[in-house]
Amino acid sequence: MEISGYMKRNVISIPSTASIREAAALFVEKHIGLLPVVNADQKPIGVLGLRDLLSLELPDFVRFIADVDFVHDFGAVETTRPPAETLDKSVTTMMRPPITVEGDSGLLRTYALMLQHNVHDMLVVAKDGKLIGIASRVDIGAAILSTWEKVE
Repeated sequence: MEISGYMKRNVISIPSTASIREAAALFVEKHIGLLPVVNADQKPIGVLGLRDLLSLELPDFVRFIADVDFVHDFGAVETTRPPAETLDKSVTTMMRPPITVEGDSGLLRTYALMLQHNVHDMLVVAKDGKLIGIASRVDIGAAILSTWEKVE
């Protein structure tokens, strides 16, 4: 079972020339959790996740304490927003390296890579490196579990 048979083909991506503000607008408009950053040849050069953008909202102390359960409200911090100069920076300043598999990769190999790299979505590329799809853990899990009904 190849990942190309179970991936989403209509992938929303953003060019490397876009700003963080433009990326945020795409997350809102398309209701997505991961945004591949592509070059002019449609090859992924990075990824930007919803969590990356939301980290701009979190107070610094959240990164330094093990448990925030005792914080019931972030108070005035709830209404602050990143400064315009941050939002106008290139997405390349925040993107992480892309983790990819080729379309002929098996489902279990893809899932193992997702676990190894702690990602929930995997970019799928053609042999030439161009982005052709994206697969989630749910896409892979549902595909694998669907074969269980044939087990006797």
